[in-house]
Amino acid sequence: MTSDQPEFSPNTKAVIYCRVSSAKQTTRGDGLGSQETRCREYARYKGLEVVTIFQDDMTGSLATRPGMQAMLAYLRKHSKKGKHRIVVIIDDISRLARGIEAHLKLRTAIGSAGGILKSPTIEFGEDSDSILVENLLASVSQHQRQKNGEQTINRMRARTMNGYWCFAAPVGYRYKRVHGHGNMLVRDEPVASILQEALEGFASRRFETQGEVKRFLESQPTYPKDCKDGTIRFQRVTDLLSRLVYAGLVEAPKWNVSRRKGRHEPLISVETYERIQERLHGRPRAPVTNELGSISRYVASSGAATAANRSQAAGRRAAAARSIPTTSATTVTAPVAASRSRATSSRARSMRSLLGCSRVRAVWRSLALCSARLGTSAWRKPKPCRHSSRARSATSPSRPIRCWRASSPPTLRR
Repeated sequence: MTSDQPEFSPNTKAVIYCRVSSAKQTTRGDGLGSQETRCREYARYKGLEVVTIFQDDMTGSLATRPGMQAMLAYLRKHSKKGKHRIVVIIDDISRLARGIEAHLKLRTAIGSAGGILKSPTIEFGEDSDSILVENLLASVSQHQRQKNGEQTINRMRARTMNGYWCFAAPVGYRYKRVHGHGNMLVRDEPVASILQEALEGFASRRFETQGEVKRFLESQPTYPKDCKDGTIRFQRVTDLLSRLVYAGLVEAPKWNVSRRKGRHEPLISVETYERIQERLHGRPRAPVTNELGSISRYVASSGAATAANRSQAAGRRAAAARSIPTTSATTVTAPVAASRSRATSSRARSMRSLLGCSRVRAVWRSLALCSARLGTSAWRKPKPCRHSSRARSATSPSRPIRCWRASSPPTLRR
């Protein structure tokens, strides 16, 4: 190609591709605008007509990006193999990719789609020297990306060792620039106070289960929800109860940074955090309810009732003995025997009524709840007794008499 002959034919179309590494760089700085300006200047110098611009805000280590895929689809649709191929202009080789593998993949994809890659900073060619320089520059871009990542991790690790939280701000906190500390966590009200109440309530057993904590957070209109229907996932509640950042502590196990006191203000104390972890990972126990707390009273009342029945029966026997004259042995023996029989039947009726009352059934229900919560096999279903299988009612012989031994406690949901 001679110097007086243009490189491209008149009215050759061109597209511009710009890329920044993150979405934050689209609002902070003017990286995309600067790249576009340089590419347009190059297009005017070469006599190219810019028809459209494609942009990405993703890392250069990935070959699959929305803007790049849209540009490849445009090239396949509008380019014509041969003389009317579309020129792709990039500001620098690092804007195409920051990895040798991604660079080679995209370089091949652009050529297969009918594009010609151009840049104001590097001359792309098909000879061996141009390919060597291109591959070397792609390797250098990959090295720079990896080196930047290593330096970022080293700085974050050192800051974590000094007690600063270096990750995304958790719920209840936000980042604020503080003089002498840089960006550090501060309380985000009113979410911080709501979360503090939930954590302290679970530690003090105001909320017995994680479900109660979930319902409490869902009832607060200012607390951020996970789902569109205004609910919070159970996994989110578990994560909130397990995060030590709320106790004013920081750690980074993947960087070998042990647990230490943080510089931010805690929402709960370390003792409260330890009680929460004990409840989450310790052995579960049945809640102390009125029924469980009154078992001893039920047993005592049962014993008192039995003693009262015995004393009443003894009093009736004594009264019957005093009211019968002692002139004949036969006249004395029969009434006494009848009195003893009546006393025995009275004790049996009292015992059946006691064991069949609702308070004793509550004792059985509480014992079943204890067994289910402790995860033991102490509870066994009682076997039916002879009363339910053999005894019949006098008024209805076909209807069996209900017995407390034959009735198992109601099934309880754990």
